[in-house]
Amino acid sequence: MSELLREMFSGVFALDYKDFIMYAIGLLLIYLAIKKDYEPMLLLPIGFGAILVNLPFSSVISYDGHPGVLKVLFDAGIATELFPCLIFIAIGAMIDFTPLFKNPVMIFFGAAAQFGIFATVIVAILLGYDLPVASAIGIIGAADGPTSIFVGARFAKDYIGPISVAAYSYMALVPIIQPPVIKLLTTKKERLIRMEYKESAPVSKTVRILFPISITIIAGILAPISVPLVGLLMFGNLIRESGVLERLAKSAENELANLVTILLGITIGSTMTADRFIRKDTLIILALGLVAFIFDTAGGVLFAKLVNLFLKTKINPMIGAAGISAFPMSARVIQRMATKEDPTNFILMQAVSANVSGQLGSIMAGGLVLSLVPRLLEIF
Repeated sequence: MSELLREMFSGVFALDYKDFIMYAIGLLLIYLAIKKDYEPMLLLPIGFGAILVNLPFSSVISYDGHPGVLKVLFDAGIATELFPCLIFIAIGAMIDFTPLFKNPVMIFFGAAAQFGIFATVIVAILLGYDLPVASAIGIIGAADGPTSIFVGARFAKDYIGPISVAAYSYMALVPIIQPPVIKLLTTKKERLIRMEYKESAPVSKTVRILFPISITIIAGILAPISVPLVGLLMFGNLIRESGVLERLAKSAENELANLVTILLGITIGSTMTADRFIRKDTLIILALGLVAFIFDTAGGVLFAKLVNLFLKTKINPMIGAAGISAFPMSARVIQRMATKEDPTNFILMQAVSANVSGQLGSIMAGGLVLSLVPRLLEIF
């Protein structure tokens, strides 16, 4: 009888305190998604996936010696980098680069705000991580979840769970992370700077079509390994701008993005097994991810302050913080801060321009990391 009871309640006897910790983490992510509306499309499936994979004898990973459903999805979508690449097509179909064309100088802020990536790589190396893993951790600072997953799948498969959770969690927390950093690095006078916006001539369709093609060719020549990142993002944008594939553009922007996001989220959650997630490295990665976001924000703001030393017409340095890839959340945060200081100060269009350039900058930074790391390993 006792053997029968033990067999019936084998799942209960197999529970470990680490399993309950992972249930709590999963529930926390679900809470943040539902109650706080923090990246719900990803945090909710990630949280639920973390619960699924930590159930005793869970068959979602393996069943009778065969791979379970989430293992199949991981092998097909994450290990092969398929899901991140499909997401890039969807993101490309969503992005309108017109604000950047009208204010091209903002591309420099998109580059400056990637400083956190390389600063964090250095810190991670000093903490004892090898270059590939340190690069995968640093890319959290791209503020771009698919890029983090793509680089993580290449360089740090064992850490892809915490890297993904850190990337998407901090993206959701941009309204909380950025304002204190911006206020620390700027004066009230600087935050009150007004920026004039003049509506320029419409960007021609030819320019909008040639842009994604040109960027793909240039990136493919300079950094071939970045083509899956840059090329598919630009392909999605070309579908949008061509004007002859409206149905496909809407499908990429909606159905493709929604479907792949669901699969991507729950598959990332499946990597959060207790034995791989509850360890010191996870806390370090989460801390370094926060450092990366802080340095991103600081890099953009300090770059704007540096540029102002040479300009007669000053730039509001808060614009620099919008150079991260969290679009359009960061631009909204900057505008909210500007109107809080002065209700009549509108810098949203400039912030959007910087934010769009951040989208491009994060992809370029990811491609740069993918290209440089193997070469550096060969040299050293």
